[in-house]
Amino acid sequence: MSKRNSQEAKRAARERLRVEREKQAKKEKIRRQLIVGGSVIAVLAVAGGVGFAVANMESESGSDKSWSAAADKKLVKPANATGENGTVVVLGGEDAKTTIDVYEDMRCPACASFEQALGETIKKGAEEDKYKLQIHLGAIIDGNFGGNGSKNAASALGAALDVSTEAFKEYHGLLYSAEHHPPENEDKFADNDYLLKVAENVDALKGNKEFETAVEKGTYDKWALEMIDSFNKSDVKGTPTVRIDGKDVETPKLPEELAKLGVK
Repeated sequence: MSKRNSQEAKRAARERLRVEREKQAKKEKIRRQLIVGGSVIAVLAVAGGVGFAVANMESESGSDKSWSAAADKKLVKPANATGENGTVVVLGGEDAKTTIDVYEDMRCPACASFEQALGETIKKGAEEDKYKLQIHLGAIIDGNFGGNGSKNAASALGAALDVSTEAFKEYHGLLYSAEHHPPENEDKFADNDYLLKVAENVDALKGNKEFETAVEKGTYDKWALEMIDSFNKSDVKGTPTVRIDGKDVETPKLPEELAKLGVK
């Protein structure tokens, strides 16, 4: 690729990230307005003797029961997880002096744009031992919009990590791909069948019964919750967040910082 085309690609990637962040900010504003409006509707419904709002709330609570139970399960850590309670996923460069931490939410559209634009580049640098790359997964969108997709995808990625770091890396990339990443208001990652369908594109996971059973039984649900708890303690304000040696780096400036570390 020519230098000019490379620069154009970087500018396009930065623009996509900017647009996604603006979309997220607008959706967050709308969400807050809907919460206020929804509260008023619920009060009116109860006052009028209509049970729909209450029934709907009970349904939402029921959908989270398995995740409440997961918190009480025995912790099962993926074979290739590291850190306290295994809540860090290292994708290369274990002995490098520099550390890059990437904080993501599997349902996050800006994270998907980030991975599609820079995911391969940042992983390549770790494979070349330019730096240690650590992935941290959160569940901000589950909390803001409801659903379990962020948690469930993290659990499925735990099952992939137990197979191998390479399986995790490939599966992680596919879940964020334009082909497989759903809009944040479509909680497809809460569906195990959908997660397993995407996994069929990873050679190490295709037809892997142990992996499939781990996803279906939620073997790594507790691990996913531990990782999310660790994420929540990291003082991350939004996703994606990238830190180089503990210092936040704006994603549009990341290509420049990677170049300084020898990644082209």
